[in-house]
Amino acid sequence: MTDAAAAETRGPAGPLARLLRRRLAVLGLALIVAVVAGAILAPWLVRFRPDEQLFDGLTMEGAPLPPGGAFVLGTDLLGRDLWSRILYGARTSLVIGLVANGLSLLIGTLVGVTAGYFRGWIGGVLMRFTDLMMAFPALLLAICLAAIFEPSLWIVALVIALVNWVQTARVIYTETTSLSEREFIAAERAVGAGHGRILFRHILPHLLPTIIVWGTLGISTTVLLEATLSFLGIGVQPPTPSWGNIIFENQTYFQAAPWLVFFPGAAILMLALAFNLVGDALRDVLDPTQRGRD
Repeated sequence: MTDAAAAETRGPAGPLARLLRRRLAVLGLALIVAVVAGAILAPWLVRFRPDEQLFDGLTMEGAPLPPGGAFVLGTDLLGRDLWSRILYGARTSLVIGLVANGLSLLIGTLVGVTAGYFRGWIGGVLMRFTDLMMAFPALLLAICLAAIFEPSLWIVALVIALVNWVQTARVIYTETTSLSEREFIAAERAVGAGHGRILFRHILPHLLPTIIVWGTLGISTTVLLEATLSFLGIGVQPPTPSWGNIIFENQTYFQAAPWLVFFPGAAILMLALAFNLVGDALRDVLDPTQRGRD
């Protein structure tokens, strides 16, 4: 059997194979795996607890130590190991990213599908409320909500979810409206199929690629928003380490000890970029109009 015949027999490559052929997507996946592995293995990768204030973690003048020696990334203004705090801070960012993004996807999908499928006054009310939420700047709304509730990891996740669902709802609404007008949906209605069968057997499976893409892209937005809230002092509160509150706590030493801001800032940028790279690649891979162009 020739190579061409073998390739034809195997059929088109699956989504995972096409994803792994994209170098930027592989780079993004590698960065995500590295961060997740560092967060999970943090107790075995660090020598000091993230909240441990070390006597030898400061100079004689009381200044943070630069990177090197026992402290790979240096220490902060309280003598705590920065490497340890960044690894444990990755746990905070990943937990909030997954929980907040999962909630926002759930809310956005529920609102978008309901409004796009049933339309009428139900769809009108839901989408006007979505437009009202979109009119508020996301950061300002998150600050207001975070100020109302007592800040904690789960409250921050809830606040971010209540801010981020509107874009998902808009996209899902548009696609659901388009799907509802397709011939196969009309055929299902003609044979007496109920709303539940149409939604769960036809609408939602067609929306799954869009939900996956927006779920991946949304994590990067969530990570950035959590870091912003923590930097402003209304996000995750000390002593729980968070990349945003690490920068917040050490901002006064920005000129004297720039590593205190550079390393957590680089971690935030790296994780957000990684999810964006994977999300963009997934959007191309799962888009039917792009098949055959890899």
